[in-house]
Amino acid sequence: MDVLVSVGMYLRTIRRRNKDGSVVEYLQLAHNVRRPNGVVCAEVVHNFGRADQVDREALHRLARSLHRLDEGEGLDAGLVVQRSRPLGGAHVLHHLWEQLGIAGQLQELLREREFESDVERVLFALVANRCLSPSSKLGACEWVAQDVAIQGLEQLEVQQAYRAMDFLLENQEEVQERVFFQVAELLQLEVDLIFFDTTSSYFEMEGEDEEEGLRRFGYSRDGRPDRAQVAIGLAVTKEGIPVRCWVFPGNTADASTVERVKQDLHGWKLDRVVLVADRGMSSKENLQLLRQDGGQYIIGERMRSGVPVVEEALSRAGRYRLLQDNLEVKEVVVGSGRKAQRYVICRNPEEAERDRARRELLLQELEQALLELDQTAVHQRRACALRISRRFGKYVRQLPDGRLVMNREVVVREERLDGKYLIHTSDQQLSTEEVALGYRQLLQVERGWRDLKQELELRPMFHRKEDRIRAHVLLCFLGLLLIRVAENRTQQAWPRIRRELQRLVLVDLSGPAGQVSQTSKPSSAQTQLFEALQVPAPIRVRAASSSRQPEAA
Repeated sequence: MDVLVSVGMYLRTIRRRNKDGSVVEYLQLAHNVRRPNGVVCAEVVHNFGRADQVDREALHRLARSLHRLDEGEGLDAGLVVQRSRPLGGAHVLHHLWEQLGIAGQLQELLREREFESDVERVLFALVANRCLSPSSKLGACEWVAQDVAIQGLEQLEVQQAYRAMDFLLENQEEVQERVFFQVAELLQLEVDLIFFDTTSSYFEMEGEDEEEGLRRFGYSRDGRPDRAQVAIGLAVTKEGIPVRCWVFPGNTADASTVERVKQDLHGWKLDRVVLVADRGMSSKENLQLLRQDGGQYIIGERMRSGVPVVEEALSRAGRYRLLQDNLEVKEVVVGSGRKAQRYVICRNPEEAERDRARRELLLQELEQALLELDQTAVHQRRACALRISRRFGKYVRQLPDGRLVMNREVVVREERLDGKYLIHTSDQQLSTEEVALGYRQLLQVERGWRDLKQELELRPMFHRKEDRIRAHVLLCFLGLLLIRVAENRTQQAWPRIRRELQRLVLVDLSGPAGQVSQTSKPSSAQTQLFEALQVPAPIRVRAASSSRQPEAA
């Protein structure tokens, strides 16, 4: 080996002997790095190729310029900045994408297909766009070309994006299943409890699809009843790692999603799954469905439902036991033998005090409104408004003579529910504590919805075709998987991680000696993130070339 420049960033030549005995020289850009064990060794930054096919003198000048730049001499090294693009976020997401096996699974599925573009790279770019700078698919193409450094992808056309989305949707069942089991094995996830909930996401459009379409009017959790929407289901583990997502027509009721969810998860043949869901899933039909084939559930109950078994559970006497975080629990079994049903009543004294204070303030306002009401007027508008009011209506009672008074019976019933919620479970193996704390972890799903809508900007949607809508949700789902793994490893929120990583940039430089793409030096905070995320720091020089090529022989 012939070392041409012996310090800092330098150019070196390596020789390889062919079978016929001839020797070929190759030029490399290298620099010295110190390993954790203290040993200093050469690290190849860039391969220029065969020495007889490049301009050796130009590369010498480029190496010297880079060396001076690396030593802190700045742009006096003769290099001029052409552009600068954030690199850190895409670099980390790329390595997580690889570590979690998403890239490998996609490449395996693509093996039998022929695409002109690199579909795996395109899908990664679309997912990274949701995580780092959410935009439309057309905006994502511009982002790839101008505003980010995506490894293996310099340009992206919108039709390439749509073809990649179509491929993802065609294989969505297999992709989600393969990725989940890969992630579960890698992260050693506990999948005995699977948390499920639904939300809605609206469109910027007038009207709705026909009966068979996805975009329908329904109960809007986004406060946009004027917009058509889709309903989305999300399942996560107790660690908050997304398991699977579903897309339903916008007018789908929560309760009617359970059969599809149970069927799909049952097809994965998980050893033992207890589905944890909120009150909207607690219909009698759903509970019977969940118990089929040995299935188990932890599900919230509507305490004001008037269902006899629920009323009996709430009226049972017993002593509460204090768990963690000021949570008190009491287990109640209603019925006997095969008809016995297990309930857990949870109470938070601090929340009970807040409920009491809020109700007292509301009742004071209601009492004042009743005093100011002219009870002698017939069909008075203000009286009708009180009776149908969402705030006051349940506390108002109309006497036979038409007068309105405060309903004290309702006040008493509400007092006994302060700070409480009721859980119903079919599982007899879980302890009371596991049931109570497991249900409370439904907050992980709510957190997932918040991140999908705020950080990944799931909505509003602008897609028109059903397939594109489903693919868009799946891209956001994969983005949520990446950012949740990043958060769990660093114990930091994604906005903070993203903000710090995006400060590490890739700078394109050019000068008389040639062109080079070099990263900024990682800060101590960025280095700590790389270590926590188990991701290597990016190499300093990503690409380099001399300013001119030798004349052809």
